[in-house]
Amino acid sequence: MTVIETNDLTKTFGDLTAVDSLNLAIEEGEIYGFLGPNGAGKSTTINMLLDLIRRSSGSATVLGYDPEENAKKIRQRIGVLPEGGELYDRLTGREHLTWMANSKGADDDIEAMLERVGLSAEDGKRPVGEYSKGMQQRLAFGMALIGDPDLLILDEPSSGLDPTGMQEMREIIKEEADGGRTVFFSSHILGEVEAVCDRVGIMNEGRLVAEGTLDDLRGDLDLGASISVEVSDPPRASALESLDGVRGVTVRDHTVDATLTGPEAKVRVVTDLDDRTTVEDIISEDTSLEQLFNTYTGNGEANTADSGQAVESAEEAETRQEVAQ
Repeated sequence: MTVIETNDLTKTFGDLTAVDSLNLAIEEGEIYGFLGPNGAGKSTTINMLLDLIRRSSGSATVLGYDPEENAKKIRQRIGVLPEGGELYDRLTGREHLTWMANSKGADDDIEAMLERVGLSAEDGKRPVGEYSKGMQQRLAFGMALIGDPDLLILDEPSSGLDPTGMQEMREIIKEEADGGRTVFFSSHILGEVEAVCDRVGIMNEGRLVAEGTLDDLRGDLDLGASISVEVSDPPRASALESLDGVRGVTVRDHTVDATLTGPEAKVRVVTDLDDRTTVEDIISEDTSLEQLFNTYTGNGEANTADSGQAVESAEEAETRQEVAQ
């Protein structure tokens, strides 16, 4: 079953096109990472899927429903962790979870949910205004999990979490997907996406510029491979640069770093070094998600910062106008 589907989904704010002809098809049980620099259109896309803003053209369905026609039905079957979502300082953690359960007609065990997201029973009794940023994020994630949703939409889910909290959240996300739930999340922490996602989509300047598994994306680009070798007596970089398949070599202390045209050149580098010196350790790396991201977006984060602010400002204005109507 296709859980999220968009066809030529487009959103404009005046002369600015925030999302341009977006086509997505996300399947049941899939963990899909939605990436892009600031202003790329990620949050605008999520807000259209949740009917927080209206599309300019194209179409979208969530769980088979058009968000603009059946938002209430969709919200009963999804869990949402919005970026920068605000909680109520005077209410306790337990009261937040109970309110969410009541709004969905769910009978979740509130104490068990607190424990699942790493909050104690005593934490649940405290006003949220006393929580740290990480504790608030854990609680908001717990609220998204209430009601056994078919789909989780998470916008920057690890914001404010320490490494332990991030690891625990990744484990829960995997558990949800193993149980048949679909997870669609946006994150700027590339390691987090790389650790859990089945597929990724990369947005840049409103358009989906790449999509697929990490292996798919690596195969689409001629980024080659890399290897780092620790040696007892490093040779000069020029001694290795003439090897077939070697693009470049740098030597620092006792480590030789080589960028290669492909994985097959790794053996040549190691063999050559072994003939020249003593090889003490080998670190062989695939192309990282960060390399892929930077290649597809042209290192665009700094370049799109101003347009990102324009998108958010226009989006906030239109959202206020639609809510008022």
